[in-house]
Amino acid sequence: MVSSGVSQKAIFAGANKQAQVADYKNDQKVVAFGAGKNIALWNPLAKDRKGIYSTLKKHSKEITGIKFVPNSPFLVSVAEDTEINVWKEDENGEYSLAQTLNEHTSSITCLAVVNSRVFVTGSADGFVALWAFNENNGNNVVLVRKFEVKFNFLPTALAIEQIDSEGDYLLAIGGTSPNLFVYTFTLSSTNELQNFTLSASLTGHEDWIRCLQFVVEEKHKNYILASGSQDRYIRLWRLKLNDLIDDSDEDESKLILLSNKQYKFSIGESSRGAISFEALIMGHDDWVTGLQWHPSYKTNSTERKLQLLSSSADTALMVWEMDQESGIWVCVNRLGEMSIKGASTATGASGGFWSCLWFEDPETKTQYILANGKTGSFRVYRSVDEEAKTFEAVFGITGPVKEVTDLVWSRNGEYFTSTSLDQTSRLFAPWTENREYKTWHEFARPQIHGYDMICIDNITDSKYVSGGDEKVLRVFEITNSIGQLLKKLCNIEVASDTEQLPESASLPVLGLSNKAANEQLEAGEAAQQQQDAEENNEVTEAKEDVLATLTSPPLEDYLQRYTLFPEIEKLYGHGYELTCCATSPNGSLIASACKSNSAKHAIIRVFNARKEYQQSQQVLEGHNLTITSLEFSPDGKYLLAVSRDRQFSLWSVTDENEAKFELVELNTKAHSRIIWDCSWAPSNEFGQFFVTGSRDKQVKLWQVGSKVELVASSKLAEAVTSVSIYKAGLFDSKLILSIGLESGSISLFSVDLSKEERSIQHLTTFDDKITPSDRISKLSFSNKLHDGGKNLLLAVGSNDTSVRLYSIEKDSLV
Repeated sequence: MVSSGVSQKAIFAGANKQAQVADYKNDQKVVAFGAGKNIALWNPLAKDRKGIYSTLKKHSKEITGIKFVPNSPFLVSVAEDTEINVWKEDENGEYSLAQTLNEHTSSITCLAVVNSRVFVTGSADGFVALWAFNENNGNNVVLVRKFEVKFNFLPTALAIEQIDSEGDYLLAIGGTSPNLFVYTFTLSSTNELQNFTLSASLTGHEDWIRCLQFVVEEKHKNYILASGSQDRYIRLWRLKLNDLIDDSDEDESKLILLSNKQYKFSIGESSRGAISFEALIMGHDDWVTGLQWHPSYKTNSTERKLQLLSSSADTALMVWEMDQESGIWVCVNRLGEMSIKGASTATGASGGFWSCLWFEDPETKTQYILANGKTGSFRVYRSVDEEAKTFEAVFGITGPVKEVTDLVWSRNGEYFTSTSLDQTSRLFAPWTENREYKTWHEFARPQIHGYDMICIDNITDSKYVSGGDEKVLRVFEITNSIGQLLKKLCNIEVASDTEQLPESASLPVLGLSNKAANEQLEAGEAAQQQQDAEENNEVTEAKEDVLATLTSPPLEDYLQRYTLFPEIEKLYGHGYELTCCATSPNGSLIASACKSNSAKHAIIRVFNARKEYQQSQQVLEGHNLTITSLEFSPDGKYLLAVSRDRQFSLWSVTDENEAKFELVELNTKAHSRIIWDCSWAPSNEFGQFFVTGSRDKQVKLWQVGSKVELVASSKLAEAVTSVSIYKAGLFDSKLILSIGLESGSISLFSVDLSKEERSIQHLTTFDDKITPSDRISKLSFSNKLHDGGKNLLLAVGSNDTSVRLYSIEKDSLV
């Protein structure tokens, strides 16, 4: 069956940390960027502010470059998997794969496009490849030339420009050398390459070159090439053609400065060019990562000043223009953040911005500047005046940048929180206040950790427990400011089990534990620390005011600084890295497990939340290898564990107050391969049921009675990596079950519990266009119906670094 009744409500994914990872298409108002190994499509000018609306999947490794081909329906993407994929847009604005090119043998590092005929790629194999669209053969792309610049040189930046209508081109190549290499060539109408020559090797930079950008300055009938380097400088080079070339330097009696040296060369058979150093731009404190010339700089206009945007690893975006009197290029606008003192690429920091875009809304003439950074989010700045002298921060994209490992819905089913190997947990909720559209956004980043995040579960409405890639569980409590924000913008009430929620939290400079802003200092601390804390309290009061005044979901700056949850407890006991955790329905018990290759550590530890998170004296033993998933039954009477040892264990809770358990069954023949996940059915009149999903490609339904019995099973096409049952109730005596597979495929199944012979019936498979491109790590149904009781919501975390939310029509399940 096709995915009838299933629609995609939201996609959250961060951008890759690459210099050429994003591009903008003017006529479609679309930004395409690399999100993991997917191409994400986003309309930053859309009124509904939905964010990513589609993803394209073909690459098998991280995408390193994306470019729209001008004046054509094509999009080119390159990645670490050595593939060059050419995508074609149809009449509906949807892209499909047109061609895959496999000429390179190593990760592709750079990409440049000039027109609808030519593009060029550079790879870590040391080769640069020149490609052309073959218009006579269905727009197929053909290889024109593949070459090495020099031995042991890897290209990192490319720029190509057509310098006349006859097919003469200029190609600039920067890489693992301070020199900038300039090639000239002619491409005939039949894609025959002629006069391919290394015309100049430009010196001046002191480190690798990271970015290159051409612009045509029609006023002087010149071309200007901007180059940005790891030496923190931007250099401008002017290219003059034919009659504009100054030949006075050929007079031997005239003193020529080194900086004024002209590199002269022939272009094609009849033209000649000369390129010389024009200007040095200084101002950045770290690597220059991206350059963009002004988007609406008109070649025939003398009114518009020529401006250059630069992004840097120092977290700054700068707009430069030449001062008319002195001729010096000066910064006229600075956006971004203040850089952290001492943090730079030299000290191992990978912060700052990795690329930038600059474009103009053709209808309103409003300018937009985009930049993506370490957290994967896009910062978006919009001009607020006609001359674009002032910019304001507006909505961008946020999302994980590494594999998503777990996610859990709030107990009221209104919002959910995810964890990821990017060392963050993120809270997503629907923005509903006074809006025509209901869209989902990231409202908080409760935990920014020093370890990869692995698992999460709710203790109460206001508290949750999470485990990172360490041996410690940590308990967090929502802040009053976030609770008020959810109430104000999402109409979500967060019930608190404590008298007063902390106002806000901050992360100490040297530590992993978020501290509540109103937490009292411990006795005996130094006076200086007390003074620092008082200053921090002043800052946190301002933080609270910032969130209280928000009328829209927080932007990336706020998410990082003001939306942390304070940590209230650490739970110790495990000997190795945590793998999973689960809490009982009333929040009194917390069960957890860790990695293990022996029975000694393949145990479940239980903590009693009602007794100050005291660890139970009883350790639940029986498994031989890592326990992969834990879940309490909806009535809190049972705890289920599944493991890499192909077994499941079922425990009954004999004394909740003392956290005592009794083994009901240890099934040694549950599956023939690793059991990845399990899920309990809701309480019902037909009995208690749970499902298990395994690498043996099977899903099995079990009933709990005097003993555990297998009542139904289903074989799928590939390994089952996650399962989730809708917990709010049955649909006409039917369980609704979602199953995620290793390839990213998602399907819905039902089981009619009223029948004596129960079977797992396939309902629908999600359309391949809307599913993730990699292993499903977690499926989770909201425990309530949404949109006026019409739809189920399914949240999905995947190894393709995305969090996705699907809406399923209730009527399509009956």
